[in-house]
Amino acid sequence: MSTSELRIAPFDGQSVCLFCGSSDAADPKYTRAAADFGRASAQAGWRLVYGGGGVGLMGASARAAHEAGGRVLGVMPGFLRSRERLFDEVETLVVTSMHERKQIMYDQSDAFVVAPGGIGTLEEVVELLSWKRLDLHGKPVIFLNIDGFWDTFFDLMRHSVASGFTPDSFLQAWTVCDTVEAAVEEMRRAPDSAALQHDRR
Repeated sequence: MSTSELRIAPFDGQSVCLFCGSSDAADPKYTRAAADFGRASAQAGWRLVYGGGGVGLMGASARAAHEAGGRVLGVMPGFLRSRERLFDEVETLVVTSMHERKQIMYDQSDAFVVAPGGIGTLEEVVELLSWKRLDLHGKPVIFLNIDGFWDTFFDLMRHSVASGFTPDSFLQAWTVCDTVEAAVEEMRRAPDSAALQHDRR
């Protein structure tokens, strides 16, 4: 157990981790979707776990969840405090590295939703899917594929399968939802999954 995790307030309900971008330059439709998901997570009684930033899709999702009365846990590496503008109106843990951030976000979450984002979001979900490929976890991974944002990533994964580097079964490692409503409905089914054992360390 990380010493940082000892400072996290206990939470016994479902927690959903949202991976998403932190750019204010993103198309507003993506930012609106992130806010809608944050609001929906609060209304469903889920805790939103996210990267701790107050800008871009990150900030929009956390603010919407917070304003709707939901629990929010942000995890932010100290060196990003100025760049991603720490959103300290919610419970936020400042850690020392990107690796610690991702590990805590994983440990504290029962499922993952991947909204549009940049290289950081891509890096987070690729590692998460790599862990799933190695049978290190069975937690649901849901892509919020607004306007086909992630389609080229799925094409790359299919290319990897067709080229013999990845088994065809890997394409079942995630679920694709084109709307926030569909992602929320997929999350509602998640507690019935055998993969959700609340195995937070």
